Amino acid sequence: MPDVRAIAEAIIAREGGYVNDPDDPGGATNYGVTIHTMRRLGLDLDGDGDVDAADVRRLSRDQAVEIFLKHYFERPGIALLPEALQASVFDMYVNAGSNAVKILQRMFRKMAFDCAVDGVIGPQTAAVSKAAYARAPRHLADAYGIERRNYYYALADARPASRKYARRRDGGKGGWIRRAEEFISAKYHLTAAQHAARIAAWA
Repeated sequence: MPDVRAIAEAIIAREGGYVNDPDDPGGATNYGVTIHTMRRLGLDLDGDGDVDAADVRRLSRDQAVEIFLKHYFERPGIALLPEALQASVFDMYVNAGSNAVKILQRMFRKMAFDCAVDGVIGPQTAAVSKAAYARAPRHLADAYGIERRNYYYALADARPASRKYARRRDGGKGGWIRRAEEFISAKYHLTAAQHAARIAAWA
């Protein structure tokens, strides 16, 4: 079994501390936990009767880990997936919610499996994931990571304000792309030239 707590700690390391970027639909965020999540969970940490940016700032690293474990790993049922997929899907769930599962389900459909694209890891998705892993045990994690990378690029295609997350100011790979490639074998990483070609239309 993977060390899920260690995976959560690694996610927090990637997410960093408090930010409140006006271009980020997630709003105020600390350790990867958004203000929207804290409102949904009713985390009024300063006891003033509402959940606002001040509460996000108060969130501790340990609290973030527990939120991730309970609400982004256990409740979505990520443990039902093959171990090879769990870290990447968990990381993506923190970053993109149920879209993490929809990306996976669309990938299974590309592999000709009958799988609903509903963002839920139910019995069907769990069974299909195991069948897909049995078919391609050495490639499934890479395939999912590549689908994640494609998703990020597509988001940036559609929303210019998000392009700074996929492309650095110097034109190199932004945080989204580097994050996806952490879960992809080095041989499938895009070269600088390939990345530049992919984002050329953004100029």
